Amino acid sequence: MNESELMSPVVIMGVAGCGKSSFAAALSQALGWQLIEGDEFHPPENVNKMRAGIPLTDDDRAGWLDVLAHELVQRGPHAVLTCSALKKAYRDRLRQSVPALRFVHLELTREQSIARVTQRPGHYFQPALVDSQFAALEKPVDEAGVFTADATQSIETIQAQVCAWLQSKECV
Repeated sequence: MNESELMSPVVIMGVAGCGKSSFAAALSQALGWQLIEGDEFHPPENVNKMRAGIPLTDDDRAGWLDVLAHELVQRGPHAVLTCSALKKAYRDRLRQSVPALRFVHLELTREQSIARVTQRPGHYFQPALVDSQFAALEKPVDEAGVFTADATQSIETIQAQVCAWLQSKECV
């Protein structure tokens, strides 16, 4: 991939269980970019709420999104961030710090999400929270700089699609 064509970081977004972490790790390795695992930046209060099966509110996410925006700015253009970015307001909050920020939306159904989340033993995100994620989700339809991929495809297939998209002139 031509480094000069890639001018801004990428956020891998979507509901729980869509494969954000797995895909972001593969993409960051393929591109030679830094990986920022958004879940690692949740404050203990947020983690405790999710562990208890309590959905996060906009207020809970506000400080977390500010920290993630700061991380994006600090790391520069060659970073891949995992962040659910469920609402347009969340994506816009990140864009305030990095205006050319791009998003890859890994899309799957509620049933697929529940099945995947149930298979993640030891993760603090509880399957009971999946419905709250779908309730909060504002799909990034008609937003500039967003690519939507079917999260049920292989990582390799999604990676090929995303790399082609990142290289296209309309995404730079």
